[in-house]
Amino acid sequence: MGKILVHEFISLDGVIEKPVWTFQFPFDERTGTDIGSIIGSSEALLLGRQTYLEFAPAWSSRTPEQDPGAPFFNDSPKYVVSATMTDSIWSNTTFVGAYDAGTIRDLKEHTAKNLYVSGRGTLVRALIADGLVDELHLFVFPIALGAGTRLFPDGTPETKLSLLSADSYTSGVVHLVYRPVA
Repeated sequence: MGKILVHEFISLDGVIEKPVWTFQFPFDERTGTDIGSIIGSSEALLLGRQTYLEFAPAWSSRTPEQDPGAPFFNDSPKYVVSATMTDSIWSNTTFVGAYDAGTIRDLKEHTAKNLYVSGRGTLVRALIADGLVDELHLFVFPIALGAGTRLFPDGTPETKLSLLSADSYTSGVVHLVYRPVA
């Protein structure tokens, strides 16, 4: 059985929306290695509809020469949670239907390695609420944006997390790894 590993770029004030603001902070070799480790331990992607629609055009034309992550994103199976989508615009895509914790649990149980999750937050919040996230990898950037979609918006139920590890990079970015506490 695999684990669900969530990867998010997040600002100090919790914003995860359209992380183009991360480009202000150069990736050092260790940042790339750590992100590569999350991806490298995974056999498939689990994405929400909106993230799929954003990732598909951004990744589907990338080559390994342009980005070392391209083979994983393009060649790996992609499971998309969507009640409305049925037509794939990206290879190796399976639509699993509307969010259902049982469906995700079954997918997790039938995955030998890990499932990689990244995105806008709707799917991630549901996975956390249903106890399906095994590791939450937050790459916290030293910037407060003041507005935008937050990982845990106002009204989110209390969510307790246990810190598994913490690391910092020369850019000021901090990589925090949490496990949800039941």
